[in-house]
Amino acid sequence: MTAYTLYIVITFAVLFFASAIKILREYERGVIFLLGRFWRVKGPGFIIVIPLIQQMVRVDLRTIVMDVPSQDVISRDNVSVHVNAVVYFRVIEPDKSIIQVENYYEATSQLAQTTLRSVLGQHELDEMLAERERLNADIQSSLDQQTDAWGIKVINVEIKHVDLDESMIRAIAKQAEAERTRRAKVIHAEGEMQAAVKLLEAAKILSQQSQALQLRYLQTLTEIANERSNTIVFPLPMDLIDNLMNRDK
Repeated sequence: MTAYTLYIVITFAVLFFASAIKILREYERGVIFLLGRFWRVKGPGFIIVIPLIQQMVRVDLRTIVMDVPSQDVISRDNVSVHVNAVVYFRVIEPDKSIIQVENYYEATSQLAQTTLRSVLGQHELDEMLAERERLNADIQSSLDQQTDAWGIKVINVEIKHVDLDESMIRAIAKQAEAERTRRAKVIHAEGEMQAAVKLLEAAKILSQQSQALQLRYLQTLTEIANERSNTIVFPLPMDLIDNLMNRDK
């Protein structure tokens, strides 16, 4: 009986010490509670947790990629859109992530959804489509401030898709087409104005020298002669005839 009892005691001792040994990876930390009270954060590597007296909760310190489900957002100009995003965050204070919040992943997910709707609802549709970088920074800053008490650091937020209704897509297409037409008309008008100014300057220069005007007239005749036509009718300036007659005299 003595040998059998000793064998049982040794077996329980080995099991006791084996259960007390914990190995934490490089990216893991152990939040240790001593008789229900927070004691310290241990790890990584080899640690000892006394059974029945101490309890350990493992915390992963790696960056977590969380997909935010599609949210219905009403923009400031009363346009309904569906927006989804992705959030990158990590635990930087393991003790707070366990003590201050029941489930930090679920809490961050719910907070990300409400923050996404709140921040985007303050902007118009054009800003959502054209200024994503600024909106990403605003959402990330707001989330980071609220999760700081949980020991969470929000690294980045990226808006993935902004989905519109078919009617709104057609309206945006019409708006873009109207904008392109307006720009084309403005560019055409500016070209006409610049051409008119240049023609006026050329007319002033030609009017100062009668010989220049005659050369321009002869150049025009040369261009007409190159056209494929059997009959060419053109006016003959009286100034040119007078100059030729004066030369004969």
